[in-house]
Amino acid sequence: MPQVKIIARNFMDMVAALPAMKLDALYHNTFICEAILRSLPPLAKKYVLQMLYIDVPVTAKAMEEWVLADGVSKHKVAIDRLIQLRVFTETSDRKKETSYRLNPTFQTNLQKHLIHGGVLPREPMPSNVTVRLPSLDDLETYALEQWELFYDESFPTWSSDSENKEAPRLTESGFQFLLMDTNAQLWYIMREYISNSEERGVDLADLISFLLELSFHVTGEAYNINTLTEFQRNTIKDLVDLGLVKLQQGRKECWFIPTKLSTNLSMSLSDTSTRKQGFVVVETNFRMYAYSSSKLHCEILRLFSRIEYQLPNLIVCAITKESLYNAFENGITAEQIVSFLQQNAHPRVAERTPAVPENVTDQIRLWETDLNRVESTPSYLYDEFPSREVFEAACDFAREYSGLLWEDSKKMRLVVKAEIHLHMREYLRRPK
Repeated sequence: MPQVKIIARNFMDMVAALPAMKLDALYHNTFICEAILRSLPPLAKKYVLQMLYIDVPVTAKAMEEWVLADGVSKHKVAIDRLIQLRVFTETSDRKKETSYRLNPTFQTNLQKHLIHGGVLPREPMPSNVTVRLPSLDDLETYALEQWELFYDESFPTWSSDSENKEAPRLTESGFQFLLMDTNAQLWYIMREYISNSEERGVDLADLISFLLELSFHVTGEAYNINTLTEFQRNTIKDLVDLGLVKLQQGRKECWFIPTKLSTNLSMSLSDTSTRKQGFVVVETNFRMYAYSSSKLHCEILRLFSRIEYQLPNLIVCAITKESLYNAFENGITAEQIVSFLQQNAHPRVAERTPAVPENVTDQIRLWETDLNRVESTPSYLYDEFPSREVFEAACDFAREYSGLLWEDSKKMRLVVKAEIHLHMREYLRRPK
């Protein structure tokens, strides 16, 4: 069965992938510097603050002395992350000794931010202008409604077994996307939105700078839209569709209100403080109760379970072998289903260990292995080698290309993957 995995990278991974010149341009914004500092591993933060007022390179050997012996692995992770983000620049002298120093632009602006503090380009609008703003609960409801509307527009057909063969159908990646955590889905969409920005005539660095700046705004406060540039106003309109901001029109002024989703943009995917409240209870008899009135939740549960009946605020399902087989055939894995159930466990059961009964999770994995007992791989068999030296050289060649599937050294036979067959044939035909 084919396996497709979507990697939802967080915001700072996208920042690290930018070209060096665009990264340096980003660091002219003090809020970007603070967002980068917040995202770093604890040891990397320590290094940045230690070197903040050091204007000369520090040797790698000297930095290694800053950590204990059991912290070497964390030290390497910290250094790698700092280099990826160009917070550290790496240099080598004539003796080939490696040294590190802080990016001058990052260093200067972070110093200013720590000493003078950061001031956003815009302040919240006074309450006498905005009159009545939505409460935080209202904003959360609005964000959920916009998110569901986005789903309805993006996934018009949920079933891969549609009778109309010409109708658009979800791919394996689409099914897997639906089972992602909301934060992971958001990062995946924003990554694609940012990656395609230059096709829309928007500078990549400017867009990332604005999105990270947006994460420093206060949830629920109103900000005048006239303080934005034209491209920023267009971006806000796009973010409305995802529920990241809400637009409101007054008598004379128009303003945008950030929701919790937008103010969490610079946080890591692993930050559990931003997770939504769960709604699913799974019982040991494979019955599942979802306390939700959301059509979106109902359709997601339908991907791997059988909906038995639905009440105004309760969905009752059953996890069956047939429903799971259908999910597996659509490219959804057992681990993704188990992860979804654990992440969305109702608060009453989320405190238990485990939140999902072990007999249910074990059986889900077992039913998946039933479909994976035999896996076919296109391959070619080679035998009748003229000598053992040629046979061993052929095995080494196949291993080098990660294409060796099986070998029998006694009878000098081997099986290689079909994709390296042409390379192997050319190699064996070369004069020895």
